[in-house]
Amino acid sequence: MNEKSCSFHSKEELRDGQGERLSAGYSPSYDKDKSVLAFRGIPISELKNHGILQALTTEAYEWEPRVVSTEVVRAQEEWEAVDTIQPETGSQASSEQPGQLISFSEALQHFQTVDLSPFKKRIQPTIRRTGLAALRHYLFGPPKLHQRLREERDLVLTIAQCGLDSQDPVHGRVLQTIYKKLTGSKFDCALHGNHWEDLGFQGANPATDLRGAGFLALLHLLYLVMDSKTLPMAQEIFRLSRHHIQQFPFCLMSVNITHIAIQALREECLSRECNRQQKVIPVVNSFYAATFLHLAHVWRTQRKTISDSGFVLKELEVLAKKSPRRLLKTLELYLARVSKGQASLLGAQKCYGPEAPPFKDLTFTGESDLQSHSSEGVWLI
Repeated sequence: MNEKSCSFHSKEELRDGQGERLSAGYSPSYDKDKSVLAFRGIPISELKNHGILQALTTEAYEWEPRVVSTEVVRAQEEWEAVDTIQPETGSQASSEQPGQLISFSEALQHFQTVDLSPFKKRIQPTIRRTGLAALRHYLFGPPKLHQRLREERDLVLTIAQCGLDSQDPVHGRVLQTIYKKLTGSKFDCALHGNHWEDLGFQGANPATDLRGAGFLALLHLLYLVMDSKTLPMAQEIFRLSRHHIQQFPFCLMSVNITHIAIQALREECLSRECNRQQKVIPVVNSFYAATFLHLAHVWRTQRKTISDSGFVLKELEVLAKKSPRRLLKTLELYLARVSKGQASLLGAQKCYGPEAPPFKDLTFTGESDLQSHSSEGVWLI
């Protein structure tokens, strides 16, 4: 198609042309159909490049296409690429988001996958005995831990050698979870600050209070607050620790109980129960919870204060190592009755129905039974 066919004609030429076409039997609709057929099959985006339209727009409106800048082209390419971006799926990204609670099993899995060889070199799995002590332990002591359970025992003792690393996101999530579960807060808190003293740490940095128990102390607290069976017990003990007379540092007391659990494991006091259940970590967790429950019971019923903490912990350690099975049974009965609403650590004991089992090991008293005692004393170490 040449330029001549695309040029405009004068009125006279158009009039003469129309007359000739009409006289020859020419139909205007036929010409219209031909022009439609000429553009049929051409994409709309390509019409601007068609010669007819370019000629018409150039001659009629004297318009010339402007040169598009590189910035505009780049912006257009970026905009067109937006539709092709696919959102990432999967739980890996969401699991690392701050503010998400962490379960005990997830935290434990973290330690099972990272390299702990530098810490494992420090552990002493069992107590070394010599002379008569070794002979007496051999003849009358508890059985040795089964060989297939020793790796699990070593993992527990290795975690106790690990400190708190504020740069590790898993460590931070463990702290945040403990704080939220105990306080009921929905928001994150700083990993350092005076708010940790409200939970029973001695200072603004919880890491300074983990000596002797390491990160295992935090895992035990995590187990206590994330297990649906022990969470009510943990919350009641926490409320008891904030009593205006019988107050005590909750988290620091928990660290001391974890230390007792470590010693009981190393002295093979838990070997019989571990062999029976064919597990180590669940037994150590339950032993920790049972020991904490017994301490709270003694503290509550015998009206102990912070000045009695040293004596209470010494007696507790002797009892726990001597009768671990008794403590575990007490915990089992207590949790069963709490689940039925038949027992409370801070309130009076409840009993519904004649078929409720006896609960002789624990007797609970009400708030009115408390007597005034001096709250001055020393902090636990």
